[in-house]
Parts: sequence; structure tokens; C-alpha cells
Amino acid sequence: MSVESPQCSGRISSNYSLVADSNEIPSVSAMAASDNQNETQSRLYFLNEQLQKMVKELPRKYQQRIPNELLCELAECLLDKTLYSIVKELTDIQHVTEKQMFQKRLEMINKHSVGIQKLLKSDLVEPGKTETRLKLQAEHRKNLREFDKKIVTELDEKRREQQNTLHMAGVPGFDITDDASRIQVQIRLCDFIIRLSQIDKKPDEV
Repeated sequence: MSVESPQCSGRISSNYSLVADSNEIPSVSAMAASDNQNETQSRLYFLNEQLQKMVKELPRKYQQRIPNELLCELAECLLDKTLYSIVKELTDIQHVTEKQMFQKRLEMINKHSVGIQKLLKSDLVEPGKTETRLKLQAEHRKNLREFDKKIVTELDEKRREQQNTLHMAGVPGFDITDDASRIQVQIRLCDFIIRLSQIDKKPDEV
């Protein structure tokens, strides 16, 4: 008499299996997405917290112009770290521009000084020498005032370019304006971004 082997109609399971049923665990992509979402939420909380601290350091007149809603929008915008690079590039360009203008101003002042020294060492007799010196100094002051106005105009144009760049990048609080109080707020926001760029880093980026 033959004995038939029992048929295994179902899957054999064990509580000691090292590999769980694929239907019972999330996929690798799902786990990665969850980790990314958690990381994003953590960064958003961190950015919001740091921005809140920075605002509290400001005089009250500026605190009133930077509402929590603006800070939340800025924190969300900073989730894209590209903004740090944009602000850094704008800052570098501004520093180079200011340095160049300052150097040109020094060159003009030195040129004026050389002109006065040449006059004083000349053979021109008094009172002609004094009259010429006073006239020359008045002309130098006029030239310097005009140059300073030119510097202000160029810096204003650079500032508008910066405002437009940040506005086009979708940074909250930035648009082209000549309003002094709004410009001061924008300066503070840029400072926040620069400071955050120094601390918003992963361990492997430090």
C-alpha cells in the first residue's frame, strides 16, 4: 500500500523568518520618500525657529514689519538651498562694486592732493597762489560731490537689480522699491539668509 504525501495547499510561514513578506513591509522607495519628508519637516522647523530668534534680536520697529507669515514663507523658500548661492553671489558682486568705487574715490582725492601740492611748490607769487588754491579746492569739492552722487546712483541701480533678482527667485518680502523702510527690512532678511547659510548644513557639509 502506497502512502501519498500530503499536498501543501498554503504557504508555510514562520515567526522566525529573517525576510518578511514583501506585502507586509514598505518598499525601499516608500521608505526613502518618508525619510525625505521627515528631513524636510525637520529643516522647516529648524529654519522657522532660527528666523524667529533672529527677528527677536531686531529693534521693535523692524520686528513689527516682519510678521510670522513672512518668516514662514521665507523658511519654505529656504528649503531650496539654491537661494543661499544666489544671495552669496549678489553679496560678492556688491562688495566688489563698493570696493571699486571706493578705490576710484581715493584716486580722485589723491589726484586733487597732488594738484594742490604742485601749486604750493610752484613759483606763483602771492596773492595769486592763495587765490588759485582756494579756487582749485572749491573745484575739487564740487567734483567730489558730483562723484559721490554718481556712486549713490550706481549703488541704487545695483540695489534694484538685487531686488529684482530675489523677487524673480520667489523670495518673499522682495520687490523693486525705493521706500527706505522696506529696503531696511529687505536688508535684514538678506542678513537672515546669510546667517542661516552658515548653520543650515548637513553633518557631511560642515
